[in-house]
Amino acid sequence: MTAWRDRWAGTLPRLAVVLHDLAMVWLVWQGLHWLRFGVMENPPPMPWWSTEVLLVLAAQGLVFWRVGLYRGLWRFASVPDLWNIFKACALGLVAIVLALFLYNRMDLVSRTVIVLYPLVLMGMLGAPRLLYRAWKDSGMERGGEGATRILILGAGHSGEALVRDLRRLGHYHPVGFLDDASRLRGTKVQGVPVLGKVEDVAEIARETAARLLVIAMPGADAAAMRRVVGACEHSGLPFRMVPRLRDVLDGRSQPGELKEVAIEDLLGRQPVLPDWKSIRSWLGARSVLVTGAGGSIGSELCRQCARHGARRITLVEVNELALIRAEAALRRDFPDLEFASVLGDCGDPAVVAHALALAEPEAVFHAAAYKQVPLLEGQLREAVRNNVLATETLARACREARVGTFVLISTDKAVDPGNILGATKRMAEMVCQALADQRHTRFVTVRFGNVLDSAGSVVPLFREQIRRGGPVTVTDPEVTRYFMTIPEACQLILQAAAIGSHEAIYTLDMGEPVPIRLLAEQMIRLAGKQLGRDVSIVYTGLRPGEKLHETLFHADEHYRATSHPKILQAEPRGVASAEIHQAVAQMREAVGCYDVERLRLQLAGAVPEFAPVGQPARTAPPAPPPTVVAFPSRTARNV
Repeated sequence: MTAWRDRWAGTLPRLAVVLHDLAMVWLVWQGLHWLRFGVMENPPPMPWWSTEVLLVLAAQGLVFWRVGLYRGLWRFASVPDLWNIFKACALGLVAIVLALFLYNRMDLVSRTVIVLYPLVLMGMLGAPRLLYRAWKDSGMERGGEGATRILILGAGHSGEALVRDLRRLGHYHPVGFLDDASRLRGTKVQGVPVLGKVEDVAEIARETAARLLVIAMPGADAAAMRRVVGACEHSGLPFRMVPRLRDVLDGRSQPGELKEVAIEDLLGRQPVLPDWKSIRSWLGARSVLVTGAGGSIGSELCRQCARHGARRITLVEVNELALIRAEAALRRDFPDLEFASVLGDCGDPAVVAHALALAEPEAVFHAAAYKQVPLLEGQLREAVRNNVLATETLARACREARVGTFVLISTDKAVDPGNILGATKRMAEMVCQALADQRHTRFVTVRFGNVLDSAGSVVPLFREQIRRGGPVTVTDPEVTRYFMTIPEACQLILQAAAIGSHEAIYTLDMGEPVPIRLLAEQMIRLAGKQLGRDVSIVYTGLRPGEKLHETLFHADEHYRATSHPKILQAEPRGVASAEIHQAVAQMREAVGCYDVERLRLQLAGAVPEFAPVGQPARTAPPAPPPTVVAFPSRTARNV
């Protein structure tokens, strides 16, 4: 009923415009003939209505419709509309001449009228439109001072809801919609007209004097968003977007809130859709423990566990302020859930024992780690202590406590590591393999690439550099990285834990790697700046330990599809448990006396594929050539 009423409400004004234009045709045609023949002593009869007049109205009306004269609105009449009217009048004259010639060989039709008709009709049609626009504009200026004129991109349900919200706020004035759906062209949504296509945003924004663009397309994929954002950037106006439903449900946006377009909205792949049924089935009513619970990954992991059925969540964090914030946010959002907090280092056996006794967990997620590549190149002792020895302490305690599942959160840098971070995380993976206990504890490793907007990632760094006016520092124009969002990373962790395999290494099929240079350029444009004029990019060269490209699997790790189409499972390479335990014991001794050189040799011996960037690998045999393998349901790629 509402849709019928809206359509009828949009039809009435359009019908009035059609009647006005036909009345102008009748007036011009008859008026010119009266003026022409009125000076004669014996003028021919000129009835108000005749077959000739009906043919003129029919021919001209048909041309008006075909030219598209009624797709425009008087409220926004401009020079292009006048040109359209002129074409309609000229073509209408041709149609009238043809119709009258066939009817009566143009008997009693003045040649002077034929010449003057299109010019006079153009004035009679164009003047009311321009006067109406001038009147409406002056009325808006008098009655809506301070109201921001908004052009909405997307005339669907989100756009309709947005108009209602804007009207309730009062200081925003929606002037029109843009939508690529041809069936919506010329209609009205909540009384607001659909003015054209998205690609015409610059021209229509100028004609409507819009001051803000709002993208109301929460279901658009990354490619569509890049096209829409490009059109908005071309207009030179600021733009915002209606948040996606999943952002509202996850608590990252408020209903009715307009947010800036984020860089993750422009990623070149679809977000992973987890199998929530299997996750809830595995996670439901469990007690879980999360280390590094105050970090970007750890805190989001706690929220995901709370949202999807965990009975109790225990937070272990060494940073007191991060722990306070994480616990406060969880208690605010999930007041009925049971939480416990432990302040301490998960490499301390006493802290670990206390946390396990307090939580009695059925699953442990080990997110605590040092992860800053350039910093760790000069902090080998702390990297080994936190990333390797703390992992061994926690994993061994979990095995002794018979925890059901231990999940190690690793990184793509652990594949053919070229830096201290990658080598220590690879060593942590090997430690978990050496401790694997088929009878009681499942050890699961989850690898993923860079996480957008996580603490210390490149996105917050670029954002701050852009805010200061640049320059934005990129290490190399060719450097690429795999990217995912924080929620996606945590969903991958939970999905991998729910799959149920022993000693497995999981990774997300993350599509194609993203050039960091393009990431920086997109962020500059999203900030409303022009590359090269407002903010420049400076290439600083690769930092210590950095590689141009990362890989997700080692050539010797044979991987296969899992029950989730976007998660792949690798068979871990075999390790000698006794040698791993011996290496860990030796590292503890070297850490105890802060012997960095000894630690360097021990790490290189334990992780033979570790080849610091710029140095040859320490293994004697030459490295095998890259092996081409096929991802499930994807094209072949090198690993």
